Amino acid sequence: MASGTSTQPDNRLNIRQFLSDVWSLTKPYFVSEEWVSAWGLLLAIFALNMALVGMTVILNFWRNDFYNTLQNFDAWGFSQLLFLGRHSDHGIFGYMPGFTAVAVLWVFVGIYSTYLNQMLQIRWRRWMTVQFLNDWLADRAYYRISMTYQSGEVGTDNPDQRIAEDLRDFVSTTLSLSLDFVSNVVQVSSFIMILWGVSGAITLFGWNIPGYLVWGVIIYSIIGTYLTHLVGKVLAKLRFVQQKAEADWRYGLVRVRENAEGIALYNGEEDEKTALRERFHDVVSNWWDIMIRTKKLNALTLSYSQAAVIFPYALAAPRYFAKAIQLGGLMQIADAFGQVQGSLSWFVSSYGSLMQWQAITARLTTFQRAIELARAAHGTGITVQDSNGNDVLVHDLTLELPTGAKLLDHESITLERGKAVVVTGVSGSGKSTFFRAIAGIWPFGSGKIERQTERCLFLPQRTYIPLGNLARVVAFPNPVSAYDRGDIAQALSDAGLPHLTDMLDIDDKWPQRLSGGEQQRIALARALLFKPDWLFLDEATASLDPEAETFFYRTLKERLPNTTIVSIAHRPAVASFHDERLIVQKGENGAPGKLVRGTIGE
Repeated sequence: MASGTSTQPDNRLNIRQFLSDVWSLTKPYFVSEEWVSAWGLLLAIFALNMALVGMTVILNFWRNDFYNTLQNFDAWGFSQLLFLGRHSDHGIFGYMPGFTAVAVLWVFVGIYSTYLNQMLQIRWRRWMTVQFLNDWLADRAYYRISMTYQSGEVGTDNPDQRIAEDLRDFVSTTLSLSLDFVSNVVQVSSFIMILWGVSGAITLFGWNIPGYLVWGVIIYSIIGTYLTHLVGKVLAKLRFVQQKAEADWRYGLVRVRENAEGIALYNGEEDEKTALRERFHDVVSNWWDIMIRTKKLNALTLSYSQAAVIFPYALAAPRYFAKAIQLGGLMQIADAFGQVQGSLSWFVSSYGSLMQWQAITARLTTFQRAIELARAAHGTGITVQDSNGNDVLVHDLTLELPTGAKLLDHESITLERGKAVVVTGVSGSGKSTFFRAIAGIWPFGSGKIERQTERCLFLPQRTYIPLGNLARVVAFPNPVSAYDRGDIAQALSDAGLPHLTDMLDIDDKWPQRLSGGEQQRIALARALLFKPDWLFLDEATASLDPEAETFFYRTLKERLPNTTIVSIAHRPAVASFHDERLIVQKGENGAPGKLVRGTIGE
């Protein structure tokens, strides 16, 4: 994954790249196993939108007849056009429906157009969410991304926002803008023919210009579109930055919530407040930039739209005062002009949404590429192979930090089945990194490790507590259904937590409710349930007092006699439960360290 690339998009809108990115995100769903329902809903929504355009065309001709009845003081015709309809040269098959019938149909179509649109949104979002989650979690891409994240790294920050919010916004915005665009294309095609037919010709500077209202609306729309893009093009970059700033701000708040006890014990409220204010300052500062740019854009677009109200009347007035058209014709021209101008000015009216769409698409595609790069790197560097033997074999292992500094260089060692090993070394020597390499999750370095891949369990110093009821917490990483409920309760009791055995079905905030020591006892209960052949403990008893730590290891030895234990620990009491000692020696002056065998009691 390349670093040093700006996380911000270019101010210029690369239409080809943008549409290519939109297509790469959109296509998979519409060719997936759900393609029938996806296309069925999309076509149904499209048909309903076309029905709305058709009714708009009908109302344009209805407006001509309606205003003519007003000009002619035709009360009966006025009533017919409001309710029942009547025969008309402008109607369908010589009949103009009443406004009531069109309005009722409009409401029905509008309701189901929105309903089916929302149905497609949630189905599409569900499918994309599952795909992104699968890819993000596959091959431990999420771990590599978190380890390689830098402030300048494209696509790696705030994956929670990209999956939860950006996917939702991409689906809704893509549907709304795409359908709106198609509707406007059909609408402009329909009304431009109407406008051409009713506008007539005008002589200007000796030139006879047929359909002059059509040329007027085209020129008006082109000028408005160009000016809008000129003023608003920087919004894409500002929207992109705003989404990142908002996500960073929210993440800071989540961190405070998740680490409330630690902050309280340190009396660290003032420092956290300062850090949160700095994050929120980024939100506010960029928002001011958006406000200023939006103000300029609104000044243009609102002026443009207000001028568009009177512009068609000004253009059509000469023909009306020359009595070439009636009031109904004038109103029809104004409506047709407004429909064409509105459709041709779709870019102007949708500019803010388009810039938001571009920012969302950029965040999703860069995230997707970061996942692809992380998954492509899986299996490179340090490789872990399933072993047919009982031992753990480490071949030619080189461990590196993300900076490139080497912790170990071409080290080899064998951990024998049945011989418990305690791993020691000074802080920073690479003990935990060595365990991560054996686990197969450390992405930096080279070498090969052979071990049983199915019957190994790794317990980190900080026990992970998932969301859900206590039974799920204890059974993790396996589903609750993998164990008998009685076995789960027994494991809790054997781990020194008998007071929790009646709370297996309670869904609580267990990460906050359980103390550090209780969480490490939960890890013991998991090991008792899992019954691994190899158990790796990375200071998994650091939160326990010496007596509880002794209980922890004695329980493992008694309940899991066939499990080989490999522990990172410092206390002599822990070493006494092991048969061998492995020292991770730290190199001097930045040189790589070494793996050295020692004896218990050193």
